[in-house]
Amino acid sequence: MTQPKRPEVRRLPLPADWIVPDWPVADRVRSFITTRAGGVSAGVWGGGGTGGMNVGVGTGDAAESLERNRRLLNEFLPAPPRWLALRHGAGVVDAESVGDAPAAADASTACIARVVCCVTVADCLPVLLADRMGQVVGVAHAGWRGLAGGILQAAVGSMRSRAEGTPDIVAYLGPCIGPGAFEVGTEVLQQMQRGLPDARRAFRPLAGDKFMADLPALARQALALVDVHEVYGGAWCTYTDPHRFYSFRRDRVTGRHAALIWLD
Repeated sequence: MTQPKRPEVRRLPLPADWIVPDWPVADRVRSFITTRAGGVSAGVWGGGGTGGMNVGVGTGDAAESLERNRRLLNEFLPAPPRWLALRHGAGVVDAESVGDAPAAADASTACIARVVCCVTVADCLPVLLADRMGQVVGVAHAGWRGLAGGILQAAVGSMRSRAEGTPDIVAYLGPCIGPGAFEVGTEVLQQMQRGLPDARRAFRPLAGDKFMADLPALARQALALVDVHEVYGGAWCTYTDPHRFYSFRRDRVTGRHAALIWLD
């Protein structure tokens, strides 16, 4: 008996301004990161002359704009994202277990097709993760607190526990506040040093016990601790590019981008 074909999932082409990772993973791994462009939000949540694609709850944006933006986002996906209620910690969930209510975690992983992992960011570092063969994917919200707490190590550990054999995991770093803009105090360095032996190499000293911190460099250190050495991206600064990116540190009242990944 001939099995019926699964229905084809048709998706719109992504807005040209959005970020599509260029990394060596299986074709069935799909991912992208939104920018300010492509939505309907206005005012400080706008998109530099066009409507803004703010998808962040609790940002002060009009509820109808946020709802419309999330509906627009769904048009580029095989299914609605499995949203997270971010805690700036090291919690990881199976995206398949997330229902209508966002899960309290800072990373999710998936090994079932068309389950969309998602985090929202505006200066914190979004890290996309996939094993090279396309068994499992994940995404992490890696601000400095999450990095200090081990969010990337936890996300990689979750992926390895869900895959067969020893998966070869590759990472992609999205836009975040860059090393020339992220001024922090001594307490940030101290907390990082508890989990990252070489953390100080990612801090440039300033006067008065202040430092400029390099989130992508810290993420690479955290990933290396769990044998993830193939890391791409990490070239965009949200703070210094207001036309393209939201930035909480720069604007305080602002929107959120989405970083999404799934298996086709």
